[in-house]
Amino acid sequence: MSRPLKPRYLIPLTIATILIVGLLLAQDQETLHVVSAISAEDERFPAYVAALVGADLTRGNAYDVLTNGDEIFPAMLEAIDGARRRISFETYIYEGGQVGDKFTAALENAARRGVAVTIIADSIGTNIEPAHVDRLRAAGCRLEWFNPTTWYSLEHVNYRTHRKILVVDGEIGFTGGAGVADHWLGDAQDPEHWRDTQIRMRGPIVRLLEAAFHEDLIDTGGVTTPVFEDEPELLHGEGASSGEGASFLVRSSPTGGSNDMKRLYLLLIASAQRTLDIATPYFVMDESTIWALEQAAQRGVRIRILAEGDNTDAMPVKHASRADYDRLMSFGVEIYEYAPTMMHAKVLMVDGLVSMFGSANFDNRSLELNEELNITVTSRDLASRLMSDFEQDLRASTRLELQMWRARSPLSKAQEWFWSAFGEVF
Repeated sequence: MSRPLKPRYLIPLTIATILIVGLLLAQDQETLHVVSAISAEDERFPAYVAALVGADLTRGNAYDVLTNGDEIFPAMLEAIDGARRRISFETYIYEGGQVGDKFTAALENAARRGVAVTIIADSIGTNIEPAHVDRLRAAGCRLEWFNPTTWYSLEHVNYRTHRKILVVDGEIGFTGGAGVADHWLGDAQDPEHWRDTQIRMRGPIVRLLEAAFHEDLIDTGGVTTPVFEDEPELLHGEGASSGEGASFLVRSSPTGGSNDMKRLYLLLIASAQRTLDIATPYFVMDESTIWALEQAAQRGVRIRILAEGDNTDAMPVKHASRADYDRLMSFGVEIYEYAPTMMHAKVLMVDGLVSMFGSANFDNRSLELNEELNITVTSRDLASRLMSDFEQDLRASTRLELQMWRARSPLSKAQEWFWSAFGEVF
């Protein structure tokens, strides 16, 4: 006759059972197998992908790549200081410190001179000081919290806005990986100062960026009247009749499964014929993305992945990421880990022509759970500029070799095995 479990074992056993069931339910129920009918260098490619992900195709945009805080923050603050009519600002992280002080002062001053300032901050990612909230609201800024957590809405705690949006007067926009915090200061010179990329843009794409902001503003629940510019006339200059110079923006929201953002990643990988270069933190694969990369490798595409190394703010996610390294390297993917500091840039380049950038990481949280946005651009000039940073980052990184990787310690392998079970919720 078996003895009943002692009460002290019931609680941990119950917790473990709930955790196991939850992780099983979180796993994708199907693998997506996406093959592109045309290559990235085909002039029809931008319209082809935009139609498949439900995006508006625009032309006549201008993009400036801003590398690290030394370039990112002065450009954003200059735009805020020059605002005349309105500022739309959304961020996942807004913390106190030197950067937080500058942004609060700039937004406060803009509101006091009559600019309509609207701010969306994620209720979990943001740790803004109450005094800053009081200052912003006293100056006339509208500050809304995205998805506040309450006891009766715990099922939504996993759904965050990870978008980074700044639009000034409907004319100039910014997106990328940087939030408002001091660890983005500097030039990635040491582990306390992160490596990141932000893009400044002008043109019709800014209207779509501000529309994404209003999508989340509506979701905050307050009374909202979206205001943004009328649709500008498309420019019909050089490149307007081909794929060169075309841009589109893709937004994603929690779905519990695949969405347009994930399909965009799969389509871009499927379009590559020569090269595929991806910089991303929190690089966590699933069967769909692994299959896409394997197919690209079999086509002869040179694939390079640049991810963060041991300088990371989420070591469990790093362990989960490394669980797939052996499989990826076995079919020819080159994997590099950035050494100097946390690598937080999110960019993808295909065949030296198509670039994608924005807020989404290459992981399940970004591709299926968070509010995200990415912009895809067909431009050899922009791809070349982003590739310049990418190549420089590779020189500061460690390339992993398969045989040496297989010789890592049993403890490392055990950590990777354990944390990979959480890959679908990271």
